[in-house]
Amino acid sequence: MTMLRIACAQYPIDAFADPGQWAGKVSAWVEEAAQAGARLLLFPEYGAMELASLLSPNLQTDLGGQIAALQELLPAFLTRYAVLAQRHGVSIVAPSIPVLQPGGFVNRAHVFAPDGGMAWQDKRQMTRFEREEWIIQGGAELRLFDTGLGCRFGLAICYDVEFPLIARALAEAGADLVLAPSCTDTLAGMHRVHVGARARALESQIYVAVAQTVGEAQWSPAVDVNHGFAAIYATPDRGFPDDGILAQGGLDQPGWVYADLNLGLLSQARSKAQVFTRHDWAGQHLPGLDVGLADFAPPPKTLRDGC
Repeated sequence: MTMLRIACAQYPIDAFADPGQWAGKVSAWVEEAAQAGARLLLFPEYGAMELASLLSPNLQTDLGGQIAALQELLPAFLTRYAVLAQRHGVSIVAPSIPVLQPGGFVNRAHVFAPDGGMAWQDKRQMTRFEREEWIIQGGAELRLFDTGLGCRFGLAICYDVEFPLIARALAEAGADLVLAPSCTDTLAGMHRVHVGARARALESQIYVAVAQTVGEAQWSPAVDVNHGFAAIYATPDRGFPDDGILAQGGLDQPGWVYADLNLGLLSQARSKAQVFTRHDWAGQHLPGLDVGLADFAPPPKTLRDGC
């Protein structure tokens, strides 16, 4: 059976005196995971915002100005991760970063193959902060990624994983693994992402992995507070843990969380599970469901008598 070791980051937002310090940090993180045997490395949403510490102090506190200025650092950011993927022979989902497109800024997660090739996924569902204060818009196209790992995967970035149809579309297109890079500043937001991830694994009988930012970066108005932990989830059914949790890190503790994914177990689960959530979804497509107003019957006589 095909096995895949995945590494999910609990990633702190640091400040740097120069670009070399940043490059040294990400190089050390990738090297650590690669030496641990991971073939797929997942960094969190907006982990790249630590690059804003290299900007002038007035830009560091300017929500709009900083993402515009980050576009000058984008080529070096992309080159660093492409080199690291090729150097270590691993697939990397780099920390997402705001990218300027003709219609405005999007929140983009770049995916690097072991040969250094690059693709990307834009976040689709924007939070209120992104939409109203940061003026970052949602993307449209969903993509599958095949980097030679033995399975295809898709991305549901943070808030995206809370919407069932996004992950379901990826699963129906052939994804056995959905990755959810995330950045949340409250415990409630953190739990919403993990609840969504566990539900998506259950619904489609797939693996879902979460990576999150951790710790404080008070110099940054965008990612000043970060609560999170990394985890890898499966469907809670035969062949998997009863709670569906394959691996889970400690709250707000920097480091990698690893899991070995048995890809063969997924097909077995879909054919021999206690329940067939993936198959039975066919009767649950929302466009085919009619919703009507409930018709309340008169209350029982005892209630009419006040009892």
